[in-house]
Amino acid sequence: MGSRLKTLALASLLLAAASLRGQTPGVYFLIVGGLGGEPDYEQRFTTYASDLEKISRNMAGDPSHVISLSGKAATKDAIQAAFEKLSQRATSADALAVFLVGHGSFDGTVYKFNIPGPDLTSDDLRALMDKVKAGRQLLVVATSASGPCANLAGDRRVVVTATRTGTERNAVVFARYWVEALRDPAADADKNESISAQEAFRYAEEKVKRFYADQKRLATEHPRLEGKLANSFILARLGGAAAAATDPHRRALLAQREQIEQQIDALKYKKSAVPTAEYKKELERLLLELARVQEAIEAGQTPKPQ
Repeated sequence: MGSRLKTLALASLLLAAASLRGQTPGVYFLIVGGLGGEPDYEQRFTTYASDLEKISRNMAGDPSHVISLSGKAATKDAIQAAFEKLSQRATSADALAVFLVGHGSFDGTVYKFNIPGPDLTSDDLRALMDKVKAGRQLLVVATSASGPCANLAGDRRVVVTATRTGTERNAVVFARYWVEALRDPAADADKNESISAQEAFRYAEEKVKRFYADQKRLATEHPRLEGKLANSFILARLGGAAAAATDPHRRALLAQREQIEQQIDALKYKKSAVPTAEYKKELERLLLELARVQEAIEAGQTPKPQ
């Protein structure tokens, strides 16, 4: 069996292990609103952080899975303490999404997220996120000069930045459209009533382009996404999927569907490395399983063990 199929098998084992413990793999969220520097930006960042907290709570289901810090409370010590909690709670079967909203700076070597007291650097972020066991991670840095943070992407981590480089230093509008993407059905490109990190990024990226075009201004920010599997990292649910998430049984089915979508995504990324017959057989198996779970969600059935 190829290395990618071994990885897929491991993902299935992690899900099965979580089921044996009576748990459904979950998503943990950390939202941080940084310093604004002036009243207008302070209000914007606080509002964006608050909106992201509400959206994340609806997605997480469990309030304890969401930590939000903003303004004077968003110190480096508080952020480190939040990551410590996450490292104690999240397992390898879980996912972690971190949203940073505010101003950032880059001195040519180090990126810094502007917060009260000592700033949080990209090196700090790497070390803190590496300590969290969550097998899938998303970092969204919706700040100026955030481009260098793309280097934090890896096999298990997707990184979204508001700017392409550290030299794009003007305040960004990306955060506004990222929040909007997680609420707007138009962002749901595949119409499965779930908004993935990939869909949210594409929506926000297009909105940023339109903003500068409508304002007849030269764009001073160019959003960037690095890392694999962004398409299966679900951040918000809409309509029937949102309603299903309020039912414990159907919520477990949604988790199963998202796990299968993750495996399909991973398989497609490694298509060239997998023998054709093996690839087709595995893809067919996953698609049939996905159809079965989707049918159960729509019928409101109790999930079956995988």
